[in-house]
Amino acid sequence: MHITAKIDYAVRTLLEIARAAQHSGNVALKADAIASAQRIPPKVLETILGELRRAELVISRRGPDGGYWLARPAAQISIADVIRAIEGPLASVRGQRPEDVEYGGAARPLQRVWIALRVNIRSVLENVSIAEIALDELPAFVEALTEDSGAWARR
Repeated sequence: MHITAKIDYAVRTLLEIARAAQHSGNVALKADAIASAQRIPPKVLETILGELRRAELVISRRGPDGGYWLARPAAQISIADVIRAIEGPLASVRGQRPEDVEYGGAARPLQRVWIALRVNIRSVLENVSIAEIALDELPAFVEALTEDSGAWARR
């Protein structure tokens, strides 16, 4: 799976908003504060915030007291939600959903491999929330997966 810069920026944006909410209550976070804290180019952040707003992951208000808030509690926003908001489905094959791809001959079983891949991606990304990352309280299964020495090996 390829995590694009845009996805990385979107997740970091939500983490910054969640962290601010934890420390300052329900105070809006300004885009320039997010850009500065996470070193995200302001124009890119503007685009990402628009996409997150359309996906109903953040809400915003203009003006001196304006800024950005999470649209729902950070514990209810998964990494999968963010990826889908920014780039669409978690796993696709040539732009199609794995269940819509058909192969013939020797490649027929390949569709099941792509479906299995999607299941495994979902098992992590749908079960890790913005709150868990912001609080540095990752789920035990993530800790177990990353403790495996093979997880850190480049291939």
